[in-house]
Amino acid sequence: MPSLRSLVLVLCMGGTVAFALPTPRLSHTSVRSPMVSPVDQLAVGRGSCAQVKPTALKAAMATSGGDDADAKSMQQTLKVGGYFALWYALNIGYNIYNKMALNAMPLPWTLATFQLFAGIPYVTFLWATGLRVAPKLSTENVKNLAPSALCHLGTHVGAVLSLGAGAVSFTHIVKASEPVVSAALSAIFLKQFMPLPVYLSLIPVIGGVGLASLKELSFTWVAFGTAMLSNVASASRAILSKGLLTKPIGENLNAPNLYAVLTIIAFVMLAPVSLALETPAAIMASWDAAIAAGTSAFELGKMIGLSGIFYYLYNEVAFLALSEVAPVTHAVGNTIKRVVIILASVIVFQNPLSPLGALGSAVAVFGTLLYSLAKNKYK
Repeated sequence: MPSLRSLVLVLCMGGTVAFALPTPRLSHTSVRSPMVSPVDQLAVGRGSCAQVKPTALKAAMATSGGDDADAKSMQQTLKVGGYFALWYALNIGYNIYNKMALNAMPLPWTLATFQLFAGIPYVTFLWATGLRVAPKLSTENVKNLAPSALCHLGTHVGAVLSLGAGAVSFTHIVKASEPVVSAALSAIFLKQFMPLPVYLSLIPVIGGVGLASLKELSFTWVAFGTAMLSNVASASRAILSKGLLTKPIGENLNAPNLYAVLTIIAFVMLAPVSLALETPAAIMASWDAAIAAGTSAFELGKMIGLSGIFYYLYNEVAFLALSEVAPVTHAVGNTIKRVVIILASVIVFQNPLSPLGALGSAVAVFGTLLYSLAKNKYK
């Protein structure tokens, strides 16, 4: 069981690294004029400003505009930094509590199903109270979204199965190879081919994952295969999303609402499959076994509950964070996130990492960054 000190250290690490990410600087022309309250308007009318010469007034306004732009830029930096810090912290929390729950109750299908369900009451409350505009969907819209929801399901279930079969660090090393899968599927199904430098940047990804797998002490084919299944589903979801641009998918589907709708559809798809594979009797037997092994019902409920809450919230915050930055910053942020999660899991769970495994991890993650930068340059 990880100590509170280790958990706080990891979360602080993620927040500190994310906070240092570069953010787009606003130009003076893009800054909106600040709102002026009625009290401020009266003060200007009665004060000495009316006596200022035009040239002095222009100079003062220019200086004030620069100060306002700097203030707005600082606010934007703090806002984006806060998004990234929260994104990383929630993601780390999800991976830690998810692995703890899987260690206590090896029921990955049940846990994955609950995690998809966990955000539904939250978003339903937002829609019911008007805090967020509710989407409007027809039967045709749901049918159009179903393939993407199925890929969303596969991405999540594959990752949970992999986390249950191996170390958190190993799962994320294999997940770093998603660009390889994405490039292959885009070439096969969309006939989209990228410049040679982009493909060359995938070589360190493949080599790094191979090195890490070769000496990974917790390597299992189940962990590797299901992580790759998650990669295939995630890449397929991205390909299918391009097809949705020409189909009606409903109204009020901004990024958070679209994620919510896909999650609800995925939950409806997964629930019967999960109950068939892990029956209520098996769930109760695993619960009793976990309590008999020394985990209290409260701790067990906390691990499962937090894994679900963190799962939904980190994905929602990710939408907010990534909508505020340029593609290059997005790529850097994703790379740092994976590094932080790997380090966090090693610290919290004390998983041994061989020198060759550490080298392979570094090469694979760095290759992912190179691929993102190369793809952005040659797009």
